[in-house]
Amino acid sequence: MKVYISADIEGITGVTHWDETEVGKPGYEASRTQMAAEVRAACEGAAKAGAREILVKDAHDTGRNLTAADLPPGTQLLRGWSGHPLAMVEELDQSCAGVVLVGYHAPAGSAGSPLAHTLSPLHLLEINGQPASEFLLAAYSAAYVGVPLLFVSGDEATCAEAQRLNARIGAFPVKRGVGGGTISVDVEQALAGIRDGVAAALKGDPGLCRVALPERFTVAVTYRDHPKAYRASFYPGATLASSCTVAFASSDFLDVLRFLLFVT
Repeated sequence: MKVYISADIEGITGVTHWDETEVGKPGYEASRTQMAAEVRAACEGAAKAGAREILVKDAHDTGRNLTAADLPPGTQLLRGWSGHPLAMVEELDQSCAGVVLVGYHAPAGSAGSPLAHTLSPLHLLEINGQPASEFLLAAYSAAYVGVPLLFVSGDEATCAEAQRLNARIGAFPVKRGVGGGTISVDVEQALAGIRDGVAAALKGDPGLCRVALPERFTVAVTYRDHPKAYRASFYPGATLASSCTVAFASSDFLDVLRFLLFVT
């Protein structure tokens, strides 16, 4: 059995300020260490449930936060960015029994986290009239490929979103946002919750965790600066909906991912 794990950092236990997410800034090393511990816990849970092959995607910023030494023996680690439209779940395919998301966070435009955002260059991303998170992009990507989304950890807002999408998806919230702050569970509780949650999800019926794709996607990308919107509006099929917003629509989610790849 092969399991795919995608990891971000803004939804990791204790991570609260942008400095703690950027290489060289105060607090980053502690965040990176905890990110590695939570990914390792997810790997251990997958192995406990019978996974014999695990592929981890480092999906934060440069994609070079995790190292091979952080992970259990036999785990494969995908670092950096190839430029593939699947982005945070690149290399995911039907050879995988399921997807696990670690450290995911609330979307831009929400109050679920002081680090709420969706694809850093953007001010707001909407799909079918609703704010879209990086979690939702990963979930729809998994659905597009045909792989169940088994488990997610991160802030309460992300875990609640997963449950709304499909109540069968396992979820473990490690913290909640309170204005500009966060309240986190203790580290051992976070690691145990992730480890046990991943194992339980894999021992269940993965088919029940599949996510349904909408029949059509209407996308609105809003920038803080209007020149970026003007430039993006020249992407084939895109239109300038307002001075800072570009619209795009398709019935094929891969078209949406291609659009986002070139406008972010």
